[in-house]
Amino acid sequence: MLADRLACYGHSLKFSDLSEAVVHEVKRRILDSLGCAIGAWNAPPCRFARQLAQRVKFARGATIWGTGHKTLPDLAAFANGALVRYFDFNDTYLAKEPAHPSDNIPAVFAAAESTGASGKRVIQAIALAYEVQCRLCDAAALRPRGWDHVTYGPFSSALGVANVMGLSERQTRHAINLAGVSNIALRQTRVGDLSMWKACAFSNAARNGVFAAQLAQVGMTGPSPIFEGEKGFMKLVSGPFDIPVFGGKTDFKILDTYIKHYPVEYHAQTAVEAALELRAEVIQAGGTRAIEHVSDIEIGSYDVAIEIIGREPEKWQPTTRETADHSFPYCVAVAWQDGEVTLQSFAPKRLQDSTLRELMKKVRVVREPEFVGRYPAAMPTRITVTTREGKTYTTHKDVPLGHPDNAMSDRQVEGKFRRLVSRQLGRARTEQLARLVWKLDQITDIGTLMGHLRVRG
Repeated sequence: MLADRLACYGHSLKFSDLSEAVVHEVKRRILDSLGCAIGAWNAPPCRFARQLAQRVKFARGATIWGTGHKTLPDLAAFANGALVRYFDFNDTYLAKEPAHPSDNIPAVFAAAESTGASGKRVIQAIALAYEVQCRLCDAAALRPRGWDHVTYGPFSSALGVANVMGLSERQTRHAINLAGVSNIALRQTRVGDLSMWKACAFSNAARNGVFAAQLAQVGMTGPSPIFEGEKGFMKLVSGPFDIPVFGGKTDFKILDTYIKHYPVEYHAQTAVEAALELRAEVIQAGGTRAIEHVSDIEIGSYDVAIEIIGREPEKWQPTTRETADHSFPYCVAVAWQDGEVTLQSFAPKRLQDSTLRELMKKVRVVREPEFVGRYPAAMPTRITVTTREGKTYTTHKDVPLGHPDNAMSDRQVEGKFRRLVSRQLGRARTEQLARLVWKLDQITDIGTLMGHLRVRG
């Protein structure tokens, strides 16, 4: 049974099983995730999640990032997870089902802090959570069946939490069963005009994973077989699938995941890069005013990307940040108009800009037959711009900066981290926090890291 295999693997995984490359990559993802989290400190859904978590005080619990307040680990996982995910700037994995595997990090941190776990134990648990979520995403697509990708989250977060808490193999198996039986999420989260829940959907899944592991720790049992049962996960949610292998010394899935260079849905990364490249070419040919002479922008893409960010009418008329960063027309138009895409590109006032709205009307999204079968190994996008003078410019991008085949350097990851957190933490604490993350495997109690996340004021 799959739950038995997952429990055996999750219980047995140790820090010594990880290669130096995997350990280093976990540190990079923690640094990236903490940057995304502190950068999103003032975002409305993050404030709401934080306010809810702060209603409960628990001295032996977990810290709500940015504060000195300790609450129940599952509430901390929810509040901190919303921070990591809000900007849609954390890492990504693309397979039959897409995912943001760093969404598991807040759950592991919450459980680790509440149990006094070491940095090494945190690293091994995060590598495990990545491994499980990505292998599940490889195995079966949920989106075509109406379920959201976060439905895999309770399994991966429960396994990561069980590992960091030191649960037995039996307890781990019941954590899996409990996590899976009652946490199936609807795809409506990512359809039409998107709401604040987009930032919270996985943090809720992770919260449920933490809770499942805690229940299993005190003796609660869960229904089995959770995957293969008559009314189990495969029959009702995913369809049949198998996971033939799990990570070994050199093939952990975290090495195949992608760090984001731009704060947009991952399928739009190549589109933004292509639009910015074409913009520079047009300016070089005709001067700065030439970018205003565009009459048509065609985005050539592939089925999955079109379904997620280039199909619905709301993508041409976004009213929320959540919809805009999941919109081919918006992401390409704002890149073309501004010459950059930053967090400020999705501010409320920017969303209502009339010139930008007019430019979006000139954007078309078309399916490119030659791109069929290339996803997810590549995320090909072709941008073609036609000017009022009849001139045509085109460029094509296959993989964006941040993809394993075009990886961001440590220096670039640190630069992203500094841009996101320096305003909230100040320069000195920003640098100190970065140094601590790079030395995470030397920390004996992960709780000592929490004070360095305190937001100024």
